Amino acid sequence: MTIHDPLNHPATGRPVAPARIDTREAALDAAHRLAADWAPKAAERDRDRILPHEEIADFSASGLGAITVPRAYGGPGLDYLTLAEVFEILCAADSSVGQIPQNHFGVVQLLSEAGSPNQKARWFADILSGARIGNAGPEKGPKVITHNTTGLTRGPDGLRLNGRRFYSTGAIFAHWIPTRANDEQGRPVQVWVPHDAPGVTVIDDWSSFGQRTTASGTVVFDNVAVPEDQIIPVWQRAQVPGLAGPVSQLVQAAIDSGIAIGALDQAIAFVRDKARPWVDSGVSRAQDDPYIIADIGRLQIDLWAARAVLHDAARLLNDIAAGEVTLESSARASVAVAEAKILTSEIALNAAEKLFELAGSAATRAAPNLGRVWRNARVHTLHDPLRWKYHLLGNWHLNGALPARHQWN
Repeated sequence: MTIHDPLNHPATGRPVAPARIDTREAALDAAHRLAADWAPKAAERDRDRILPHEEIADFSASGLGAITVPRAYGGPGLDYLTLAEVFEILCAADSSVGQIPQNHFGVVQLLSEAGSPNQKARWFADILSGARIGNAGPEKGPKVITHNTTGLTRGPDGLRLNGRRFYSTGAIFAHWIPTRANDEQGRPVQVWVPHDAPGVTVIDDWSSFGQRTTASGTVVFDNVAVPEDQIIPVWQRAQVPGLAGPVSQLVQAAIDSGIAIGALDQAIAFVRDKARPWVDSGVSRAQDDPYIIADIGRLQIDLWAARAVLHDAARLLNDIAAGEVTLESSARASVAVAEAKILTSEIALNAAEKLFELAGSAATRAAPNLGRVWRNARVHTLHDPLRWKYHLLGNWHLNGALPARHQWN
């Protein structure tokens, strides 16, 4: 069997040795530096759908991809609050680029919980060397999102993987592409496949009107050879409480929070620099219009409230992770991130909509491409439906029902 080096293939290239980040302050500083570089070209990338290969390479070089690698495996093991704030900073600058590492960190969490010691040692070492982890998402079609026909079969030369996946955010930039599959007994497993393995095809067919450069399209596995040691038997975790789902949802909520921060920043800048005062306002500057001032105040307090709940949820995850994760504590984590996801989704949509109301018709012109802010908010907040977040919270508070354990809770 041919052994492939996932850190050196034509599609993604071998990253430069990443910087070492050991502290929360260093992580936030690195995120701010990337954000300052990403923001000026966000409108152009969206308008022309320019995939952010350089930006993602810079993300890897910054060392941010390794911040949650456990200390036991050579990483800094930074906390979930830092992780959430990194996503807020990046997504305020350009959420379409900032979303791309979401699955990288979700997979790191799952690997921490479900990987064997050898798998952890191998893949955490790769990540510390700058490897990017993508994903091959759920299958297309009207069936429930967990429906799966991607599977492993055994032939005379070992296991082979076949399937077609979509919503594969980050796969086109990744060195490793993990995917959910069924093993020979029909049990769920996670299979890690190098981007350049024979039979792997990543198709750039993502055509959404928002989050346009996440490249969240199709991955095809056509008779891909899979060594036994690249399979994580997640079915063994079915009855074991963990934090993989809550961490994934924390990241989603942080992306929405970042979109809201960016939308409010854009609104304030446009009102100050370009908006004209309304004829009946009696003021010479739009920023002195009392109704605009009041609306900015309302948006700001709603954003602060959403961020406070998000950060409290992250701190709760830190506290839970510090001890033994139980059914009860895992459920509390899911409840906390559901509360955050509701509030960050709502403020992202509201701030993106109010951006145009406050800035006026000039903000709808093609040149600044501010329409991307609303489009990004609308698309990303559909990641998982809020109606089921409300149901989760109501069922927890009313009936004491524990949330279902999966990556959307």
